[in-house]
Amino acid sequence: MSALVVSSSQKTCESIKCLLQKNRISQIYTGNSAGEARRLLSDFPVDILLINTPLSDEYGTQFALDVANNSGTVVLLFVKSENYEAVSYKVESAGVLTLPRPVSPQFFSQSLKLVIATRAKVKNLYEKNSDLQEKMKEVRILNRAKWLLVDKKKMSEPDAHRYIEKNAMDRCVKKKVIALEIIDALDTE
Repeated sequence: MSALVVSSSQKTCESIKCLLQKNRISQIYTGNSAGEARRLLSDFPVDILLINTPLSDEYGTQFALDVANNSGTVVLLFVKSENYEAVSYKVESAGVLTLPRPVSPQFFSQSLKLVIATRAKVKNLYEKNSDLQEKMKEVRILNRAKWLLVDKKKMSEPDAHRYIEKNAMDRCVKKKVIALEIIDALDTE
């Protein structure tokens, strides 16, 4: 697992980094502003983002929301106790976990275990989603090739389907390869 710790306080960065290492987080990056953290994330995507608010260039909630809504990174946001309810209400629908400061090492470790479990679940869902997207793309390609055969070669839909399957089996290639060849050959006619 990898993590990015963002805090305007170097001392806080180091103490969070130390706690992360105790919880077997091996790859840890640090930054002191949202801008720097955005640059780091573009170069080094991480599993967990920890933000100690306020940051030097913004409070940090919008940054947390942006990351949570646009990636599979799990976000943990540290806020002053008096701001906890308002900030938590604002970010919880995006899946951002908020912790009130100060945080005991024990409570932090428990929260981190929840974050790690959440990240594993999110990663699994992202992988399943990616697989489904790829399968849907393949189905669209096969359908396009099938309908080109129906339209240009005047085949019936079942015959076009069999034609693609038979060619794939005869040549020991995937149906998608045959479909792409058909699209290349017939789409320009």
